[in-house]
Amino acid sequence: MMHAETTLDTLDWDALERLRDGFLSGTGAAGVYWQSRADLANYDLTFAQRIAWKWDAVLAELKLRGWAPPPGEVIDWGCGSGVAGRCVLREFGTENVTALRLFDRSALAMEFAEARAKAVFPKLAVTSGEPEAGRAGLLVLSHVLNELPEAECESLLQLARRADAVLWVEPGTHTDSRALVAMRERLRDDFDLVAPCTHQATCGLLTAGNERHWCHNFAAPPAGIMADGNWVRFAQRMGIDLRSLPYSFLALERKGLRAAEEQFSGWSRVVGAPRVYKGFAKMFSCGPGGVRDLTLQKRDAPELFKRLRNEEPLLLLKCAVAGERAETVGATLP
Repeated sequence: MMHAETTLDTLDWDALERLRDGFLSGTGAAGVYWQSRADLANYDLTFAQRIAWKWDAVLAELKLRGWAPPPGEVIDWGCGSGVAGRCVLREFGTENVTALRLFDRSALAMEFAEARAKAVFPKLAVTSGEPEAGRAGLLVLSHVLNELPEAECESLLQLARRADAVLWVEPGTHTDSRALVAMRERLRDDFDLVAPCTHQATCGLLTAGNERHWCHNFAAPPAGIMADGNWVRFAQRMGIDLRSLPYSFLALERKGLRAAEEQFSGWSRVVGAPRVYKGFAKMFSCGPGGVRDLTLQKRDAPELFKRLRNEEPLLLLKCAVAGERAETVGATLP
């Protein structure tokens, strides 16, 4: 039974504070967060929405790059309330999806996520439980790395190696991002790197001297959130900055599954957020030649500089580079 009565006006603050404390302490790695379906209903309206905003940013970028998941089953592993799987289905549609499979260590979570998915996608086959043996379809992973003991991490890697594609989103912290880079390196022999990478080589952040850097970007919250009294109250009670949504992600597709496209060959990925100064901007860039801090002069690309000054997003960059100076900017996304 869904908790339709739970709204942003009727949140259970004690439950949310207990959940928050569990997230921060990492106690979820030793057990489960959820004590009731009401816990999941409260979570799904609040913390899960912040995760959804990160997924929205990732999925929007994938669509800009012209990528869509291959046909088959979608597996939301470690599903929690199921928000990641629902985001993927909402963005890409269900026409090529044979079924949504939900898996979590918590039976309560799988029950909640299954009911929620069936309510949103009534014509889609939805099931829960361990993924079946053999080739898997699209594996969806969200905020799981910091809760997995080493043995479970190895099991997850084995599952990932059976998938046709993997979409993996983690918090944008230094630790979580570095852990995701480690997964990238262990999977890249079997998969094409769709995003965020613009190349298929070893991650440039692993080069000596780059230990303090990490691969992350920032999602934008929905317009009007800062003027929404319910969300402002939630942020104050939970000690959360609604404007700060750092994330790291990885999108992979099995090699040879479909014809690979090289439309972003030679492009660079902007890591983190550009730093804008008077007359120039600095951008930490990851590309085929490795990672480096590029300087963009206003006079070289006035329109792009204006976007950066207005804090508009910049993810991909194509330009000539002279030393550490970006020149003749050709194109940007989004």
